Amino acid sequence: MIFVFVAYTIITSPERAADLVQVGFEGVSSAAQGVGDFMSELVK
Repeated sequence: MIFVFVAYTIITSPERAADLVQVGFEGVSSAAQGVGDFMSELVK
């Protein structure tokens, strides 16, 4: 179901799809950084 939505979005609006991908990667990146910071604080 999600795959169909993603494919539809890419086909109908490539610019919007690119924005969504960028936002997704930024979210994953910031989440990973947050986990890394948390683990660093636990080790200290």
